[in-house]
Amino acid sequence: MFKLVYFSNFHELKKSGDGSTASLPSNIVLYSYYDSSCSWRIRFALCLKGIPYEYKAVDLLKGEQYSPEFERLNPMRCVPVLVDDNVVVSDSYAIFLHLEEKYTQKPLLPVDRQLRALNLQVASIIHSNIQPLHMLNVLKDMEKMCGVESKPWAQSIIDKGFLALEKLLKDFVGPYATNEHIFMADVFLAPQIALAVQRFDIDMSKFPTLSRLYETYKVLPEFQASSPQRQPDA
Repeated sequence: MFKLVYFSNFHELKKSGDGSTASLPSNIVLYSYYDSSCSWRIRFALCLKGIPYEYKAVDLLKGEQYSPEFERLNPMRCVPVLVDDNVVVSDSYAIFLHLEEKYTQKPLLPVDRQLRALNLQVASIIHSNIQPLHMLNVLKDMEKMCGVESKPWAQSIIDKGFLALEKLLKDFVGPYATNEHIFMADVFLAPQIALAVQRFDIDMSKFPTLSRLYETYKVLPEFQASSPQRQPDA
């Protein structure tokens, strides 16, 4: 049922001189949907860490997430799901932490306690307080039950979250969200901002810090390689 493709963009990145693949694992499988921002976070993290993986496409529009095979992997029936040898992890936040703890090359959490806490907080705001409230199935249910257009509500949720993120980051932002290096906050921010702009028509001029960060993210090879249009099921 699921479409299996070896992740070829990893090799494109390596041609740019980002390091050797000799000691890296090749037994990771990512169950993903190309247009899922949660899946995009993990694809981005895997690219940044230089970890090759197999891509298994789960077509959410066809309902493949409701199959018995997929439900055994994730009873919540949503993507992403990561299979790493005998470890099965669902939920992008949990998957990120698993990757960060097991694969220590190119750390995506800072050592500094304040910056580490800030990265966790930014990721949590996106993961818990913004993205779940504008999932397509949530918006469809809202329109069905309430008989109102859901896009303005989704825009208000994103605006509220982005305003909070602007305030949180203003004293720490540098080239990236929490200073000089790309970290967890950036991994979660980049797909969320892209989705806000492309799907929900958010006016980013209201959020100058996030807007500037998005311009930085867009030119990163790892961001481009992990983007929806570059996935095999796009």
